[in-house]
Amino acid sequence: MAEAPGETVDAQAYPGLILVRSIRMSEITVAIDAMGGDNAPGCVIEGTIAALSESDDINVILCGDSEIIKKGFKEHGFEGSLPDRVSVVHTTEEIGMAEHPTNAIRKKKDSSMVVGLNLVKEGKADAFVSAGNSGAILAGGTLLVGRLKGIERPPLAPIIPTANGVSMVIDCGANMDARPSWLVQFAQMGSVYMKEIIGIDNPRVAIVNVGAEEEKGNALVKETFPLLKETKGINFIGSIEARDIPVGYADVCVCDAFVGNVILKLYEGLASTLISKIKEGLTSTTLSTIGAALAKPALRNTLKDFDATKYGGAPLLGCKGLVVKTHGSARANEIKNTILQCRQFKEYDFTGKLTRGIGLTE
Repeated sequence: MAEAPGETVDAQAYPGLILVRSIRMSEITVAIDAMGGDNAPGCVIEGTIAALSESDDINVILCGDSEIIKKGFKEHGFEGSLPDRVSVVHTTEEIGMAEHPTNAIRKKKDSSMVVGLNLVKEGKADAFVSAGNSGAILAGGTLLVGRLKGIERPPLAPIIPTANGVSMVIDCGANMDARPSWLVQFAQMGSVYMKEIIGIDNPRVAIVNVGAEEEKGNALVKETFPLLKETKGINFIGSIEARDIPVGYADVCVCDAFVGNVILKLYEGLASTLISKIKEGLTSTTLSTIGAALAKPALRNTLKDFDATKYGGAPLLGCKGLVVKTHGSARANEIKNTILQCRQFKEYDFTGKLTRGIGLTE
């Protein structure tokens, strides 16, 4: 941001910005698509309030219908005003989940998503967060915010819980038909992320495959494997089978977006199904219900480790600004954690470290 920390910015500095209170341009400003997702704008408002209560160096710009957003804050006790460090950019359009991504980005210029992405492009926000149309976010991140010089394709890179901590699946939704050179960059970017953001020294990088042997796999995997072996600066350990991902055998699991998205959705669906069946079993008889009451605190603590929402959203790595996609069904806690995740990215200068870490031209 151009403005120094502590300065007050009025509506003149942000064309279209309304409902502005005294906004400190402090550590980071996050633009949020207030209308995107199954539970918007309620979850966005709740998540924003929660994030601001945990950090005093975050500003939030909510993009969306101002009257709906005002009403939402009023329901949380903010009569006639907004919380400190919150402002709203009024928009008149929304991008639906079923709309064609590129067409929507090009035609709906006053949508909450396009306006939010442009705030990042113009340097008026440091990050953009949305639970909306995945394809539109990816298209907008690439077309509006733009790629870092030297990045072939930005991938979506979510963090998933494992038995040994967390791992990254990269790509999980951005590039369905990838090339070997793209996967090599995914490995490099994922390695920098896990080291700089998660704090894992020399993160283990593996390519998702149908077997451990080097000669196995489809054409993409077979072409990429030797390239990863030759890539300097990454700790490539070979192939990883899908069953070994939850165990945590690798810190960075590299694949094309089709494979990554299938892994992620199966992961989420299996987790919710198992939890449902466990609850069903624990309450099936009087005796098991008594046992469940005794085991509940320990079970709750164990399941917390497998709550993927606590890690925030999936960043679109390799863009000039930070773009983060949350689940379409995201609730307040995930929105809160994603806002805090953006703060961490800015604090650690992740874009700069990514640029230097994989040898790009700054």
